[in-house]
Order: sequence, then structure tokens, then C-alpha cells
Amino acid sequence: MAVTVETLEKLERKMTLTLPVGAVQSEVESRLKKLARTVKMDGFRPGKVPMNVVAQRYGYSVHYEVMNDKVGEAFASAANEAKLRVAGQPKITEKESAPEGEMAFDAVFEVFPEVKIGDLSTAEVEKVDTEVTDAAIDKTLDILRKQRRTFGLRAHDAPAQDGDRATVDFEGKIDGEPFSGGKAADYQFILGDGQMLKEFEEATRGMKTGESKTFQLAFPADYHGKDVAGKTADFMVTVKKIEAAKLPEVNEALAKSLGIADATVEGLRSDIRKNLEREVKFRVLARNKQAVMDALVSKAELDLPKASVQAEVGRLIEGARADLKQRGIKDAENAPIPEDLFTAQAERRVRLGLVVAELVRAQQLQAKPEQIKAHIEELSSSYEKPAEVVRWYYGDQQRMAEVEGVVIENNVTSFVMGKAKVNAKTISFDDLMGQS
Repeated sequence: MAVTVETLEKLERKMTLTLPVGAVQSEVESRLKKLARTVKMDGFRPGKVPMNVVAQRYGYSVHYEVMNDKVGEAFASAANEAKLRVAGQPKITEKESAPEGEMAFDAVFEVFPEVKIGDLSTAEVEKVDTEVTDAAIDKTLDILRKQRRTFGLRAHDAPAQDGDRATVDFEGKIDGEPFSGGKAADYQFILGDGQMLKEFEEATRGMKTGESKTFQLAFPADYHGKDVAGKTADFMVTVKKIEAAKLPEVNEALAKSLGIADATVEGLRSDIRKNLEREVKFRVLARNKQAVMDALVSKAELDLPKASVQAEVGRLIEGARADLKQRGIKDAENAPIPEDLFTAQAERRVRLGLVVAELVRAQQLQAKPEQIKAHIEELSSSYEKPAEVVRWYYGDQQRMAEVEGVVIENNVTSFVMGKAKVNAKTISFDDLMGQS
């Protein structure tokens, strides 16, 4: 087999392959003979179908399979011999002219790029840290209490206020006409929780049991109900009942109801602190990791293989369709999703993957078994039966591969932090958690 490799542009290459016609024909005959021993056809006993009949029925498909196999083997062998790192699948076409007794093919493909990583000591990385304060513990306690609140009837003349549960009848009309979802009876919602649109809550706030009110409500342009999005409705609301919230006291009973081993107030706060510190650690690491990856990409030079980007776009589109299906969207698997929506994201993912892989290779940052073990044990420590969770991870190759990927990213983060100009910054717990 003779091989020539031509550079077309940047990462694109063209390889010419030649195959002996005799080798292809020989393999076709061999496979047809093997097929004839087992093939079943009307009018013939198994294994007794004449070769010319087998060849007539299956010859084309077997020839196609052999050609695919032989050309694929030839391409893989030639790429290996030329020490080419092929990105994606080659596009192979048969040439019209070839030396006598041979078949010739052109294989057009891309190779992975050379990745040049610049001087990381000139890169700037913001490294954040967060302290779990008593205020953060208090806020978490408030959330836990709200989740366990009970409600009791307010006095008949008490105005509705934030935190109250209101039971109302309402009806809305647009241009004098009712609309789908615009009417309800005995509808309950909690004022101030953001369950209803702002104008609805404002109208209800201050009303008393038995009162009615009319008001206008402008639906946002991006409202989920497309029929009313961007339109203004006239609503009438009648308050049927107002109930005041009662939060459980922070005491041993609350700690016990939450399953805290040390069922005391101190034990409850200690458990919350431990959980928040674990969550903060992972969020801080994720944020710092993102900053490192941004800095790393900014210091790298490389061309992107179009095949890799296209494959990543395909994965992102499939992920979007799976998300739509999970939301109950009809025919989600066939939803028309424009590729250009994901091009920038796909390019970044491919670029980052190639840069990280090069740094890992050059600096020997692969995940060590003891690092993987420590990470799994840390992930499992928050569960009631950590040993079972550890076995769950080790029992699945996919899960282990995901853990290995995280550990490698952590190694890269530590390495870059050790080289770059690090700007340390303390941020509040609320900022880290994305709370107001």
C-alpha cells in the first residue's frame, strides 16, 4: 500500500490510499463462502445454496462491507505510520483513475493541533474565598423553619401581609374576554414568596377577608403563557381567607425533626455549619477553577479542528433536546434547534479540552489513584452510609471516569495557581451562593 499525505489548510490533510483489487476480491469471496454455509433461502436446504445465488443476493452488500473495512484499516495503518493524531472521521472518496490492478482513494481529514501555552507567570487569576458566618447559619435556619411552617387564621379584619397565606378567587380578562388560566377559585399562595406576579401580590397585600378588588396586570413579554405574554389584563380578586404563618422555634424538637444526631440547638447549628462549609468548599473550588480555565485559554494558541467542534455542537443539541423532553415538550427529539446557538460554547469546550490535555501531558498532572480515592471519600462523607456510596462509585466505570476528570481539573487548577499572579479576594456567603 502506497501512502501520500498533503496539507490542504491549517489542520486539514489529504491522504491518498491504494488497495490491490485482488485483496478486496479475495476477501469478498471468503466472506460469501462463509455466508453460504449458514444462509437460509426458499427452495434450498441450509448450507446448500449455490454460490452464484448467494453472490447475486448478497454480493453488493458484502463488497461494500469489505471496501469499508479495508479502506478503514488502510487509513488507520497509514495514519499510525505517519504518526498523525486524527480528529474526527475522515471523508473518503474513490478516485476515478488508479494504477492497473489497484483501487485508489482520497481521505480528507483533520489532525489535532499543536497547542502552544504561553508564560503562565504573566496570567492573572482571581482566587476567591468565603467564610461561613453565623449570619449564614441563621439564614439557613430561617429557610429550614419556613419549610416547616404552619398556618393559622388571622382575625377577620386583619390585612394581608408578607408571609401570610391568602386563599382567593380571581378572574382575569383581556379586552373583556376571559383567557386560559385566568380564573381560579380557592387559590392559595404565600405573599412575598414570588409565586404570583408582582402586580398580583401588590393588589392582594393589605386586603382583608371578604374584600374584593379590581386591578390591571401587565404580563411580561417573556411570560411562559404565550397567549397572554406582553398583554395587559383586568383582574378581579376576592380574598376568602388569610392565614398567618407560624415558624417552629429553634429548639431541640426542631433539631430532632431534622434528624440531627446531637439533637440540641448547638448540634443543629454545628450540623448546618458543616454542611455549608462543604458546599462552600465545592463552590469556591468551582469558581476558582473557572477563573483558572479562563486564564489558561487566554494564554494558549491553537487552531480548532472543525470536526471536533461539530461533534461537540451535536452533543449540545442532543442535550438540549433531552432537556426539552424532560420538561414534557412534545416531539422534543425532533425539535429544530439551530446549530449556531451552540457554536461559541462548543468552540470553547473543544479549545479548553485541548489546552487542558496538553498541560496535563506536559506537566504530568494525571489523576493518581490516591487522589481519586480521597475525592470519592470526600463526596461520600455527607451521606448516611459513606461506604455504600464509595462502592457505588467504584462499581461503575463511567462514574469513575467523571471523578478522574474532576481530579485532573483540580490538579490543573493547583498547577496554574502556583504559576500565575493570584489576586486573593474574600466574597460574602450570599455572593457565592447567588443570593440577594
